[in-house]
Amino acid sequence: MKHEISGKPVMRHPADRYNPLTIILHWLIALIILGLIVLGFVMTRPSIDPGLQFSLFQWHKSFGILALLLAATRLIHSLALVRVRPATGMSPLEHRAAKMMHHALLVLAVAVPLAGWMIASVSPLEIPTFAFNLVVVPHLPVPKSDAAEAWWTTAHAVLAYSTLALVFLHSGAALYHHYRRHDDVLTRIFGGRRHPVKTSIREWRS
Repeated sequence: MKHEISGKPVMRHPADRYNPLTIILHWLIALIILGLIVLGFVMTRPSIDPGLQFSLFQWHKSFGILALLLAATRLIHSLALVRVRPATGMSPLEHRAAKMMHHALLVLAVAVPLAGWMIASVSPLEIPTFAFNLVVVPHLPVPKSDAAEAWWTTAHAVLAYSTLALVFLHSGAALYHHYRRHDDVLTRIFGGRRHPVKTSIREWRS
């Protein structure tokens, strides 16, 4: 990537670690989305009290809007930021797969809450969204119908389950790199770097 300073092009080299904003957004979005999936299971139970269900739906929508704002910020931030260089020892195929996973999770982090917003917007019931009981989130300007609500409800569920599956795959890959490959793939997203264990032992013996 090139930028110009005083009319001269300057190369921006890949960074060695993630910046603090990236780390904070990563974990906030992950926690909120996983919490929303759990909340989605709870609030759709047939035996749940109607009053409690309404409150849970409002909290679900509130955190969904927050997740959408954070994910959109993360996506823009990712496009504007210098890329972090691949971990040492990763093959080009592994790097491409990791990059595809990263992009897929970012897109889904935006798509899942957006689909939830669409459900509220197309519903003929027109139930307002009270974000954290502070502000009413306006509905999107889309036609309302039972058929559209059913379609977006299905799309929201499919996207959410797809996100959960990719999160498990993503987490498994990170743990594999940490415990079997002994590289810094996992520790970089915690704000640090981890040198390979074998290298450290050789350095200690020398």
